[in-house]
Amino acid sequence: MADIKLFNISGEVKEYQSGTVTLEKELQTVIEANMEAFFGVTFLASEYRTTDGGRMDSIGIDENHCPVIFEYKRSMKENVINQGLFYLNWLLDHKDSFKVLVIEKLGLKAADNIDWTMPRVICIAGDFTKYDESAIKQMNRNISLIRYKKFDNDLLMFEHTNENVATAIPENTTISNKPKATDKTFAEQMASADKEIKTLYEDLSNYILSLGDDISETHLKLYVAFKKIRNIVTVVALKKKLIINLPIDVTTVTFEEGFSRDVTNIGHWGCGAVEVHLKNRADFEKAKVLIDRAYNEN
Repeated sequence: MADIKLFNISGEVKEYQSGTVTLEKELQTVIEANMEAFFGVTFLASEYRTTDGGRMDSIGIDENHCPVIFEYKRSMKENVINQGLFYLNWLLDHKDSFKVLVIEKLGLKAADNIDWTMPRVICIAGDFTKYDESAIKQMNRNISLIRYKKFDNDLLMFEHTNENVATAIPENTTISNKPKATDKTFAEQMASADKEIKTLYEDLSNYILSLGDDISETHLKLYVAFKKIRNIVTVVALKKKLIINLPIDVTTVTFEEGFSRDVTNIGHWGCGAVEVHLKNRADFEKAKVLIDRAYNEN
């Protein structure tokens, strides 16, 4: 990791001394207690046992209803990536076990919403080798490498080092916030959208990705999520418009009828209570201010 220096500039300038926490347990405990704040993931279990005698360090479910496995790298020699992939493959073969866990922790409704198209592994370490970063590019699985650094006693930094986004895994059943036989996958949505909407989506995608090299575009079953460590924009396509959702404080937004609305208490796909409708280029240009906010505030 490049040497990152952190200073307190209130009064006399003071450099915070960096270090590590005692991997694995101290860092694991902090992350499990604050998984939602750090990564947008709801914590489900620690040291989750598999039927072959293994133990996943931490397991949760993210804001897109996809399973997430956390593995913590204790030493530079440990192959935490292969370990995480092994557990991910086990999980894909034991979906019922994960569903039971979700039912126990979050209830039947949350279990019915599980999306198996984009399960992922998050590997966390003080550092990764160049071989680690190269290896994940060769794998058709969703893997994130995240470095951490601790400053003094109360500052913890995460650096999203690298991410591999794989092709979505096909599902045989429709899973959504409100399952219906008529629900279209995002691919089907785009196939039936007008040509102008397809072009608008390409412009939207290019704009969001241009905001920073820390953004990835993930095609889920029913929508597309643009995310850093957590979602910043989600997109649903209709024939005549795109619907985007943004995780912005609704009390800071002036809503405009026909263009934007507060969906805090309204069922919707995607993540974020600020919903914006893009019917044309003018709507897109107007929405850029909110998209920029979503990027900078999340």
